[in-house]
Amino acid sequence: MGLSRWGCATVMQCDGEGPFYGILWTPWRMKYIEGHDTREGCVFCTIQDMDDRDALILYRGRTAYVVLNKYPYNTGHVMIVPYRHVASPEDLSAEELYEISVLTRAAIKALRLEYRPHAFNVGANIGEAAGAGIAGHFHVHIVPRWCGDTNYTLILARTKILPESLDRTWERLRPRVEEVCREECRTTGSTTSSS
Repeated sequence: MGLSRWGCATVMQCDGEGPFYGILWTPWRMKYIEGHDTREGCVFCTIQDMDDRDALILYRGRTAYVVLNKYPYNTGHVMIVPYRHVASPEDLSAEELYEISVLTRAAIKALRLEYRPHAFNVGANIGEAAGAGIAGHFHVHIVPRWCGDTNYTLILARTKILPESLDRTWERLRPRVEEVCREECRTTGSTTSSS
């Protein structure tokens, strides 16, 4: 096994067959990992009191809402977030769980209609060790995927290209998500609508 150093990354090679994996040294993150983050409050709680456009909220239900991810993995990356500040799904009520499921389904339908993705990644990171950036407030990620959405620029330049601004994505998705959520409420007999 050989080691080569390039900038702040170390690439480990296994039997000379090319890179095994890279290490990016980020010692400033230890403060975050140890739980001494200086951020106060919870962003998912704070944005509930903001204007929908400023907060990037696409739809407000009775117990949960749909919001664009401010730091998306792909265009159209949304999250389903309960209003209540709970860290894990076992802390949610049955009503909250049901509405999160309905809103997840509705958001996927809306994204299919507006962006026509080839696939989706849907999931939740529960706890800091699992990769949750906001570990204290449970949320579900929905990331639309297209064949070829990871291309040579990510591999060679380690740069992700997002072809649309968050403002434009909000403008496109807001009416579509509202329309689909209202239809889901009618179809399922849910009381998901906040209006």
